[in-house]
Amino acid sequence: MAIIITDECINCDACLSECPNHAIYEPGEEWTYSDDTELSGTVTVPGTGAEVDADQENDPISDEFYYIVPDKCTECKGFHDEPQCAAVCPVDCCVPDADHEEDEDQLLAKKAWLHGE
Repeated sequence: MAIIITDECINCDACLSECPNHAIYEPGEEWTYSDDTELSGTVTVPGTGAEVDADQENDPISDEFYYIVPDKCTECKGFHDEPQCAAVCPVDCCVPDADHEEDEDQLLAKKAWLHGE
């Protein structure tokens, strides 16, 4: 399952540089699938099958605190033993997102999709 940042976030910035998928964004920042990934042009999102423009800017998920794009979060599978955002968060606001449950195989497939492996 993806990780979500709760509204307890203090916007400290600790998680931002830890994410290997560039799935974490600042409050109010637009995001793209292509940010620091191998994706570009029209791509099919694993799990949903939706076709999207990887380069299109998307509306921020939160204007108040840092947020994680679920389609880009792999819980750091294939990079680290645990989600790095949760490991460095001083207020423990990076928690599993029950609305985006995925098993390890799905998370590893998403990693491969994001990074062209």
